[in-house]
Amino acid sequence: MNKSTAVSTSDLSARERILRTAHDLFYAEGLRATGIDRVIADAGVTKVTFYRHFPSKNDLILAYLNLRHERWMNWFTEALERHASGSTGAQALAPVMKEWFQGKALGDFRGCAFLNGVSEMGPAMPAVIEATRRHKQEMAEAIEAVLPQSAQRKRMVKALACAVDGAIVQAQYSGDPASALQALRFIADRLTNHADPVR
Repeated sequence: MNKSTAVSTSDLSARERILRTAHDLFYAEGLRATGIDRVIADAGVTKVTFYRHFPSKNDLILAYLNLRHERWMNWFTEALERHASGSTGAQALAPVMKEWFQGKALGDFRGCAFLNGVSEMGPAMPAVIEATRRHKQEMAEAIEAVLPQSAQRKRMVKALACAVDGAIVQAQYSGDPASALQALRFIADRLTNHADPVR
């Protein structure tokens, strides 16, 4: 189990046990690789109880993505505010992502749950793509909130959000986040210090 939910589940409702179990399994092992029977067994519920709360695996996947979005955004927003203190905002991104990549936030790092979900499900489940768009939009809004007011703010947000996604993917496949963090730091510095004026 992912240590992000190391809290005992014994006092939770059946729905919450199922959802927390699915969260950890889906994130660690993938949406397609994790079967309903595995979730039912690990959550300690019956099939009847499972299907009462989640009529299909797709319903569970969307509930998982909603939970992941809430957890990730709560952490990301708090971490951005914490690291942005005393910086120009953009420079906060590398130390924030370092926390996640090194497992100091949200448990073991397995990449972006949303990008992973799109890769796995693709057009077969358009709702995953929509959930990913919403997640990435809110991520961009959180980045924008720590940037100083400027004529280039919107352009910077788009570039920084793209750089963050690139760093996530590189950290995931390389197994060593150092180069991804170095590149993200470089991009943030360049955008902050050397951006061309809006024409």
